[in-house]
Amino acid sequence: MTKAALIEQIKLKESFLCVGLDPDLDKIPPHLLQTEDPLFEFCKAIIDATHPYAVAFKPNTAFFECHGAAGWASLEKTIAYIPKECMVIADAKRGDIGNTSTYYAKTFFDHMNADALTVAPYMGSDSVLPFLQFKNKWVVLLALTSNEGAKDFQLSAVNGKSLFEHVLEKSQEWGSPENLMYVVGATRAEDIARVRSCAPDYFFLVPGVGAQGGDLETVVKYGANAECGLLVNSSRAIIYASNGVDFAQAAKNEALKMQAQMSSHVQRFNL
Repeated sequence: MTKAALIEQIKLKESFLCVGLDPDLDKIPPHLLQTEDPLFEFCKAIIDATHPYAVAFKPNTAFFECHGAAGWASLEKTIAYIPKECMVIADAKRGDIGNTSTYYAKTFFDHMNADALTVAPYMGSDSVLPFLQFKNKWVVLLALTSNEGAKDFQLSAVNGKSLFEHVLEKSQEWGSPENLMYVVGATRAEDIARVRSCAPDYFFLVPGVGAQGGDLETVVKYGANAECGLLVNSSRAIIYASNGVDFAQAAKNEALKMQAQMSSHVQRFNL
């Protein structure tokens, strides 16, 4: 997916919602456990219910991989089922040197046909550059996350700057706003603003809105740019809004609620 195509979807749907697909067999509605492929049936219902309001879906591969070959098959089916106009972000947090990264990229870009892949930057340029060689595919680089352990490394001072600021500055030498975006946690307004000042033209994938306590208005205020520049991810608040037979309708209601909040912002962007 190109940046222009992504922006067009944001404009058409008046939304910058990304729905996270984290199918946990301990949380999905019990009646789905009787189906042949509970992971896929759950994700399929969520996709059907929410895709009119979402511009992206983010399958978290851990929830599939833990089930072995059957889980991988469910992941493939889920990615293939997502409507083509929506960006597919494989949340796999890969990253290794040389050919290993190339084959990780082939797995998700060529075989799975995902549009984007989350990548860890800790090993540096030769662990990230292979992912950036695929046309119309995106690297979603971990920049500043909202988990408690983020301060262990990401916020550490290195030569007068936080480590995450060095990651942002250096990585912009590898990719461009056409194929590189950043993961930016939603829970601290001042940190979102710091990331935006370092990367004014890039899209951010922002987790943490909803169940993790992040606030949409704060994210937009400190993180948006003239072209929107945001994909706000919500997982648990949408997909587990109910664990009954009405789970898909409940997910639809939550997605629609977020889209309605986003609509007024989209109308102000320069799209």
